[in-house]
Amino acid sequence: MKNINKNRAAEIINLAKGRQIAVIGDVMLDRFFWGSVSRVSPEAPVPVIDVERETFHLGGAANVAKNLASLDLKPVLCGILGADNSGKMFAEIALESGISPAGLFVDIDRPTTVKTRIIGNNQHIARIDREVRQMINQEGELFILNSIKNIQELAGIILEDYNKGTLSENLIEEIIIFSKENKIPVFVDPKSDNFYLYKGVSLFKPNRKEASNALGMQLNNKENIIYAGEKLLQQLQCQNVLITLGSEGMMLFESNGNISSVPTFARKVADVSGAGDTAIATLAAAWAGGADIKEASALANYASGLVVEKPGIVSVEISELINTI
Repeated sequence: MKNINKNRAAEIINLAKGRQIAVIGDVMLDRFFWGSVSRVSPEAPVPVIDVERETFHLGGAANVAKNLASLDLKPVLCGILGADNSGKMFAEIALESGISPAGLFVDIDRPTTVKTRIIGNNQHIARIDREVRQMINQEGELFILNSIKNIQELAGIILEDYNKGTLSENLIEEIIIFSKENKIPVFVDPKSDNFYLYKGVSLFKPNRKEASNALGMQLNNKENIIYAGEKLLQQLQCQNVLITLGSEGMMLFESNGNISSVPTFARKVADVSGAGDTAIATLAAAWAGGADIKEASALANYASGLVVEKPGIVSVEISELINTI
């Protein structure tokens, strides 16, 4: 993999500052109850959590947007919220985080997706999901598409798919057509349902499990990973495929036939939550700052290595990213 030094990284990040990148996908509100456990319920063999605090965070595609904002870019977030208090809270937190909520469609027929995690004695005890996975309606598709078309000087589009219904087949197709007509790079973080719909994009970034499930094969050795990457390049006809491999780093496949291994830079893994969000946000930001795909992948790998060293879902900070390089 092409190496990147501190000065070049700083140059790329500086050139990316202030540029607009749209993030389209499934947004969610992450809710945490934090407390302590000292007894078991007499009603059932379950722990009783004495709640000490409650926190709210941007989740899903919104975490990608938050990472872009922390890198001093201007993210425009597009997705679906419900007409409820959770949706209002989500929009308020987004604004406070420097994220434009202009592309958020309010659907009166579905709730805002909320993931509630219960943490007792610093251990994850349970999660409660409130969500509807039905596909976005035609009004919502048109709202998001028009929101994208109205953005001036768009430097990139990130499609962040969690199989929650925001990215319909029609919306994906229309966004890719629009991006090609306007020469806007598209970066994709896929999930299983729409896996093969993202044809002709700039970068397709599945993780090992997603690629393995889509191709029906185990990616347990270098030969299989290389076969998978080349197969995905061929089937999706995209410019680049980047398969993330957890502790083994990443492997980059370019349409010109180049294959590069990107080793991991994490020194101590505390929490892998959000690492993929950080990686694709940093990669798109680097591309907007004039990086080539190898430089962008190297920066993304450094960034994701930083966030997995910290507990919880955190965003990458520019000073930390430069200093670690």
